[in-house]
Amino acid sequence: MVTVMTMVELASQSGPQDTWFSRKIIGQGLLPLFVFLCSFIAGFGFIRFSVRMIRAQVRWWPGNVKPGGLHIHHVVFGVVFMLISGVSLIVVTDPTNTVKSVLAGIFGVGAALVLDEFALILHLRDVYWTEAGRTSVDAVFVAVALCALVLLGFRPVALIDWTAYQSNPTVGNALLLTGFLLANLGLAVVTLLKGKVWTGLAGLFFFPLLVIGAFRLSRPEAPWARWRYRTKPKRLARAARREVKWRHPVITAKIKFQEFLSGRHDLPDLFHERHLRHRERHRNHDRGSNTDSNADRHRRDGNGNGNQ
Repeated sequence: MVTVMTMVELASQSGPQDTWFSRKIIGQGLLPLFVFLCSFIAGFGFIRFSVRMIRAQVRWWPGNVKPGGLHIHHVVFGVVFMLISGVSLIVVTDPTNTVKSVLAGIFGVGAALVLDEFALILHLRDVYWTEAGRTSVDAVFVAVALCALVLLGFRPVALIDWTAYQSNPTVGNALLLTGFLLANLGLAVVTLLKGKVWTGLAGLFFFPLLVIGAFRLSRPEAPWARWRYRTKPKRLARAARREVKWRHPVITAKIKFQEFLSGRHDLPDLFHERHLRHRERHRNHDRGSNTDSNADRHRRDGNGNGNQ
């Protein structure tokens, strides 16, 4: 953290140089966000390097933290870092830009540790190296993309510039801004329900993407397809063909890039497999019980007819 503070002080005291960084980052008060993003990327890179060393059983690497045999996941350390920095930012009165940037750096490291085990939080079990563990890498990619867009000057719909309304606060302007906000959020919800997560998130920064995502076909396994395409087999078939033709190659390339950065998620999810086997045994048991009940009923009916 001393290194982070030194970098922040040098950046904030670099003088009024006419550079993109001084104008767009320091001049617009985005230095804490910039430090957060850098710390987040560094924290994610370090923890992924660490877990890959542990998985490869490299002798000189420290390994997992197991006091008394209890494996403490790094999400715990992430929560502690986020609490320390978050509470400090609340407690400190009128913090300087340097203090805010240092706390943002601590928060960024904590957020990286937490999101790197986002799949564990979502599934409430250790799925780190399984197929479900890719969700953590997806969450990290989303966080990096959103922060980078804000740093580059893009603003999501929630950060609408209200300057025009403040200069002319009429009912018409208020209704116009409110309508635009609701339209953006509505199209974003439809796009997400159609299974287009990246399009929906990027569309909050670039409105035409929301229009494209909301009005084009849904992904075949998305909630929208399950609700709306059940009675439209031709539309569902078109969505399935588009999924295979366009999305599968993109997903394959994304997975290869993720595995290059974070390692292969190729271990079986034993808990999920046991759950599926248990459910199948339960279904077979119920089916067998129903068959036996039907046989007994037919046998009773036959005996009754015979007695008559």
